Amino acid sequence: MLVLCARLRGTRTPDQKSFWTGVGVIPPSEKDSAMTRLFLYTDEPVLARGLEGVLQPAGDIRLVSTCADTTRLVEEMDRECPELLLMDLKPDVTFGVLIEIQRRFPSTKIVLWVRTISTELAYQAIEHGIRGILRKTLPPENLLRCLQMVADGGLWFEETLKASFHSIRTISLTRREGQLVSLLSQGLKNKEIAATLFISEGTVKVYLSRLFHKLGVKDRFELALYGLKNMPAGESTVLELPAPRAMMPEKKDAAQAQWLRSLVMEKPQVRVKGPGTVFES
Repeated sequence: MLVLCARLRGTRTPDQKSFWTGVGVIPPSEKDSAMTRLFLYTDEPVLARGLEGVLQPAGDIRLVSTCADTTRLVEEMDRECPELLLMDLKPDVTFGVLIEIQRRFPSTKIVLWVRTISTELAYQAIEHGIRGILRKTLPPENLLRCLQMVADGGLWFEETLKASFHSIRTISLTRREGQLVSLLSQGLKNKEIAATLFISEGTVKVYLSRLFHKLGVKDRFELALYGLKNMPAGESTVLELPAPRAMMPEKKDAAQAQWLRSLVMEKPQVRVKGPGTVFES
């Protein structure tokens, strides 16, 4: 796998010559080897064709492949070993998918391609390792600038998006709290949450009571609304957890990735004396 990636990226290995002279393999040109390899995830062929048309004249980035199914994404990326992954933000793109990609391809930088994105979801995406968020409504030159900046090790987030982070507060969640918020946001009742997490219904009630106080929300409905704002649409499916084991790994894997690590909420506003004066706390 590592040797293949080195060859695809143009890094010379001892048996590189014999590899590229194999039957049915077209040797890459020196120019292709020097170009950044981009992989696109989208189910819109027209979008892929348009991206290819934008990239070709620039000559610095090459679209190596396109995938339309998250279940095949890792397998197809395995063959191409891209430096960049441009992901069209579709309902099946979940935090679990992002974590699995980063686990399998730690050197591949991910950019989300979106029409719109909420401040909450953008923050969560950044927390999950996204290196750029690119709007589809931006002109082609901005698309190229974004991809090149991320390929060179930078980050791409528009000023309006970064400014929106000033109006939010983030509250860190423990693993158990993140599980509760996620499951509650998916519409589960206390009894169902207890069965999913292998804890008692009374323990669920205690955790929820503490969460209401910690987050400053009135009830489970308000908590669920905040949870939904912080999760991609594809996270709405409840995962079946395995039976409890004596030893559980410390590192969160893809099957546990839907649990939120933090919750993004609006900063509370406090009205003080003075006509129409409002300050953020």
